[in-house]
Amino acid sequence: MPADPGKLDRIVAGARRAALERGQGYREQALKLYPWICGRCAREFTVANLRELTVHHRDHDHDNNPADGSNWELLCLYCHDNEHQRQLEAQAGGGLVGEASGRATHSPFADLKAMLGRKQSPK
Repeated sequence: MPADPGKLDRIVAGARRAALERGQGYREQALKLYPWICGRCAREFTVANLRELTVHHRDHDHDNNPADGSNWELLCLYCHDNEHQRQLEAQAGGGLVGEASGRATHSPFADLKAMLGRKQSPK
């Protein structure tokens, strides 16, 4: 008996449909929970451009969707792409120093108190 040639197509279509439904479910929940503002660049969104606001999974597991939204953050398309690119670079070992750990290694204000304490000479 020959194999069903459409079986693989049906499996793939079903998986895509399930992913789309799952995505719409947590997206709708996240949009109700959080203000329509990008969590990185603080760009504000309205109904007119809401399609450019995405739901980012903090642990990168799209199946981890707690009802309280603790694994989600709203990011604009650009910040979302940047976040995933940073993750890929960190996994490949090509990230900048400090990125893999998520901690900053430079403190631009470390010497601020000393600088403010110095008397400036009149010019």
